[in-house]
Amino acid sequence: MAQYQPGQRWISDSEAELGLGTILAQDGRLLTVLYPATGDTRQYALRNAPLTRVRFALGDEITHFEGWKLTVQEVEDVDGLLVYHGINAQHEPCSLPETQLSNFIQFRLASDRLFAGQIDPRGWFALRYHSLEHRSRLLQSSLWGLSGARAQPIAHQLHIAREVADRASPRVLLADEVGLGKTIEAGLILHRQLLCGRASRALILVPENLQHQWLVEMRRRFNLQVALFDAERFIESDADNPFEDCQLALVALEWLQGDARAQQAVLDADWDLLVVDEAHHLVWHPEGASAEYRLVEQLAAHIPGVLLLTATPEQLGLESHFARLRLLDPDRFHDLEAFRAESAQYQPVAEAVQELLDHGKLSPQARAAIHEFLGSEGDSLLASVESGDEEARARLIRELLDRHGTGRVLFRNTRAAVQGFPERHLHPYPLANPVEYLELPVGEHADLYPEVGYQAQTQDDGAELRWWHFDPRVEWLIDTLKMLKKTKVLVICAHAETALDLEEALRVRAGTPATVFHEGMSILERDRAAAYFADEEFGAQVLICSEIGSEGRNFQFAHHLVLFDLPAHPDLLEQRIGRLDRIGQKHAIQLHVPYLENSAQERLFHWYHQALNAFLNTCPTGNALQQQFGPRLLALLEGGHDSDWAQLLAEGRAAREALESELHKGRDRLLELNSGGAGEGEGLVEAILEQDDQFALPIYMEELLDAFGVHSEDHSDNALILRPGEKMLDAGFPLGDDEGVTVTYDRQLALAREDMQFLTWEHPMVQGGMDLVLSGTMGNTSVALIKNKALKPGTVLLELLFVSEVVAPRALQLGRYLPPAALRCLLDANGNDLAARVGFETLNDQLESVPRASANKFVQAQREVLARQIAVAEGKIAPRHAERVADAAHRFAAELDEELARLEALRAVNPSVRESELDSLRRQRELGLAMLDKAGLRLEAIRVLVAG
Repeated sequence: MAQYQPGQRWISDSEAELGLGTILAQDGRLLTVLYPATGDTRQYALRNAPLTRVRFALGDEITHFEGWKLTVQEVEDVDGLLVYHGINAQHEPCSLPETQLSNFIQFRLASDRLFAGQIDPRGWFALRYHSLEHRSRLLQSSLWGLSGARAQPIAHQLHIAREVADRASPRVLLADEVGLGKTIEAGLILHRQLLCGRASRALILVPENLQHQWLVEMRRRFNLQVALFDAERFIESDADNPFEDCQLALVALEWLQGDARAQQAVLDADWDLLVVDEAHHLVWHPEGASAEYRLVEQLAAHIPGVLLLTATPEQLGLESHFARLRLLDPDRFHDLEAFRAESAQYQPVAEAVQELLDHGKLSPQARAAIHEFLGSEGDSLLASVESGDEEARARLIRELLDRHGTGRVLFRNTRAAVQGFPERHLHPYPLANPVEYLELPVGEHADLYPEVGYQAQTQDDGAELRWWHFDPRVEWLIDTLKMLKKTKVLVICAHAETALDLEEALRVRAGTPATVFHEGMSILERDRAAAYFADEEFGAQVLICSEIGSEGRNFQFAHHLVLFDLPAHPDLLEQRIGRLDRIGQKHAIQLHVPYLENSAQERLFHWYHQALNAFLNTCPTGNALQQQFGPRLLALLEGGHDSDWAQLLAEGRAAREALESELHKGRDRLLELNSGGAGEGEGLVEAILEQDDQFALPIYMEELLDAFGVHSEDHSDNALILRPGEKMLDAGFPLGDDEGVTVTYDRQLALAREDMQFLTWEHPMVQGGMDLVLSGTMGNTSVALIKNKALKPGTVLLELLFVSEVVAPRALQLGRYLPPAALRCLLDANGNDLAARVGFETLNDQLESVPRASANKFVQAQREVLARQIAVAEGKIAPRHAERVADAAHRFAAELDEELARLEALRAVNPSVRESELDSLRRQRELGLAMLDKAGLRLEAIRVLVAG
């Protein structure tokens, strides 16, 4: 009889998801199979069709296409077609021909697939085991969501991110000084909340001019696919609510405030987290608020989690600070005058802590302030501190922190408290103002950007002379680059046209390899330009950026910065310098500033240098001073008497020094201690750097890529190129690009080369690949030959992997307590479990592959024996599973009880702990224990080993 008969049911070895196939016809050398579940038809070569006959055994439960089930008691072969006889759910005898089997039967359970002949390649079983082990470890890691960012691990950022992200629906103000990384902190919080399941949808509101910076930061640093919303995208969407179409929405506040339909849509959408950048621009007074403030207030009222990013609070005044806090908790911060009184109470305590930290002892005034704040319960601690007890000193500071009015809602680090910033060296270059600029129409020769006015005029006149033929700054730049040969130099100017002209000038006049970076380029083009600049061996010496070059990118590998012109606002100047002046910069920053004499450029240089001291230090007072002196400054830039100019410089300097003195006096060391993490962040940094040095990820990825048919080849030191192979197993593998990608496991290289993917355990390619393995059947069956002289040929061992499975919302994070670790059992013919004596890797190294047809024949011959052994293994593993579940429930309850007790005690002394936060924890505890109580044991994978 022919092997294939019309009506027989077979399953595809390579496409098991198609369900049961039905043989339609055998025509010569071709075999035609219909898969009714999906409607697909396949033709196979008769000699090597990748098919396995579906043959159920006694005791199996099978399903009719109409849905009723039959338990098989007898199997009859009628002219090549199988007929199953047995009893249905009502215990009535009935028959079911294989032609009437449900088309949707899929063999997902390891035992089902094994007995159906669905046997996977040998290496896949080990890949599944390793995926389980790594996923289990990651879910329990304190670094989960913190270590995968393309950023240098920095202690205060990691501390804030963990502290905030681990709260249920956090509502906090991130107010670090400029350059300390508020955007990175917000990205880390968002990333950790998304990975842990505490949040799934977030709305990011930013000023329009920062949209691109946020898009780049979120995608490049955190691999977060943020959807940038504007009027065009909103109008073109065919969704009922365009905002419901994406997980992460990045929206310009100006556009949203001006579009009533978009406002209503964003208010109607479901969000878990709201992030608002530049929140200090939201105007509020007791008499009223701006439209933008009212919009954010509406959103904050119904979105559970809120992160506000703002300038240093003292910079803005108490009223502005109160305006931010009332967005976070309007019940707690409801009255400005009450807040003033409360804030005054904390100042003496902050000064006392300053004294304790600076001198190690307390004055009578400081002791009195602490006694008044803590009451009699603090007296014993004070006595211990006075006797030199370091532990008591730490406890005292902790007690004061817990009671601090805004300690849980406000995080603010200062450069004074955070060390590691480089020095800045200023090199000014006054240059003669060329006659071509002096001859421009009145008013234009004094402009900050005379080349723009000149080029516009010459284009109108049809003249061919370009500004860079005579502008002395160009000649100076060429000479400077020659002097700095083989040194990377970043050049920033205000306009894209200037950047493009400069690149042409350097190429034409000096043959200097340069590349440009401006807002008219796509993200891919900018990546290429940044990569060309970053390449040490063959890259450009100089990168010329428009103002956008001072947004979002890290060029920390360079330390020479040329400010070809000066921006009109000190905050933009700080952003420019901040591309190089970052924590971890190993060299002093060399600032080169050419300017034209007797021009607005010269006056602005002296304003920034002499009045604001903005070149040599950060200028937290810059925005306030700009508002105060802006109109006078603008008028004097256009011209005016030298005496007026000297007076403005003197007044500006005096105002800056007064503001800086106020800021220093207002430094709250208690708050800084809390924000810095008091050493906790340093431990996270060490753990991340230690993880970076391990080889577990490259080894796992080599195994994963090989299994999926992704080709890997060397690109350069510590970098690889990954490309889809000709026989790629799954087109859905998250490679990121159909053509291929360049990747590195090296954090420092990834920071320098933003065109490369930075592979970490959190990267979407790693997590997506792991998901493909564990969510499907890949590697859950295997048959192998074991070469071991101690085993008698023909001996059969059965290796089984079980998983304790709890089905629960991700937000409960039960995977931390009951992770999907493989419970391994290795049975011999007598039912003894050898797993404790024979390690997985030791066993795996002794195995060889078996041809699939031979493996299937052996499994069918041993089917009854193997089925009995599977039942034995389940019995042996069940007690271990019960023990793991009980331990998980105990740890879960203990951890939440401890946190609840801490917060309840804290709420008694600090009203910033919200009752809703406590209620959320109580619900989490109750639901989590109920889910753990229902945890089941699942057979994850089976490997049959035959000694040869």
